[in-house]
Amino acid sequence: MNLPERDGDGYLTDMATWTEDIGRAMAQADSFELDDLKWSQILKARAYYEEFGSVPPIRKFAKYIEEDQNAVFKLWMTGPMKPITKYGGLPKPTGCV
Repeated sequence: MNLPERDGDGYLTDMATWTEDIGRAMAQADSFELDDLKWSQILKARAYYEEFGSVPPIRKFAKYIEEDQNAVFKLWMTGPMKPITKYGGLPKPTGCV
């Protein structure tokens, strides 16, 4: 699959080009493993973005998905909002991730 143009951090330059297949292909191209739980969090982050028009900070996101913040960090083994937003075709998170 040909991926749409991405910036230096791997984010889509045009959010409108995102599809679930593209999100999965981006993760695969980055050798990033996406399981069903991670994918469900990506889709919930997209729902949050559609509802509120912004990428949530991790505290708000953990509350939004009714998960313990530490469990979200443990699942992603990194600052979770960066891969969640990248593979979800969302803007880069600002502030602390």
